Amino acid sequence: MPFTDDTIMTEAWSEVRGLVPVSLCDWPGRVTAVLFVGGCPWRCPTCHNAELAWYPERLPALHRQAVLAELTRRRQWLDGVVVSGGEPTAWPGLELLVREIVALGLPVKLDTNASAPQVVERLVTEELVAAVAVDVKGPWRSYPRLTGGAVDPATAEANFRRILALAQKNPQRFLFRCTKVPALSPQDLLEVRRYVPETFPFYWQEYIPPRPIAHGEETTHAFANSQT
Repeated sequence: MPFTDDTIMTEAWSEVRGLVPVSLCDWPGRVTAVLFVGGCPWRCPTCHNAELAWYPERLPALHRQAVLAELTRRRQWLDGVVVSGGEPTAWPGLELLVREIVALGLPVKLDTNASAPQVVERLVTEELVAAVAVDVKGPWRSYPRLTGGAVDPATAEANFRRILALAQKNPQRFLFRCTKVPALSPQDLLEVRRYVPETFPFYWQEYIPPRPIAHGEETTHAFANSQT
């Protein structure tokens, strides 16, 4: 059976595992909806959405048309849509998903750990995302421990520098943040803050212990920051 445009778009939405219809804290100064894309190449031991990141198949996939209908219904009250995860840049269908949201007239903010700078570059260059929030996990030397062995220090630094170069060309679109996990000392936090030029918004996030992963139990949806 040949692929139709509708088939392709439905596949692009197939890793959307959660929707929070209204959030006041996921895009500073804006009322947004939040979509959660399952999957992440990292295994951060402090991940607060580990089931979504590591076992997205345990969460029910949301139906594209139902989500679009909900966003359309709420469009007049929303200032935008946040696409979060997991790590959304790991999902090949991300660009098509974002394009469909933008077509509704809703700007998009992307949450990312900077693991795929080439994806962020394309979305920014194509003017598909109005804002990008970049998570800095800690000092580069700590990335192997902070990501469950998924990233070495050199790769972490190279990816960040590529993102930062993009941010410096598009300063109005970028903000940076770091979660104060127990493994980070005060000196580590100071080092992280020095990575980001003071001209960019920078947010510290308080650490929230990971929720247990329910073995064999289906979870109804993923969680927004406001629900943790």
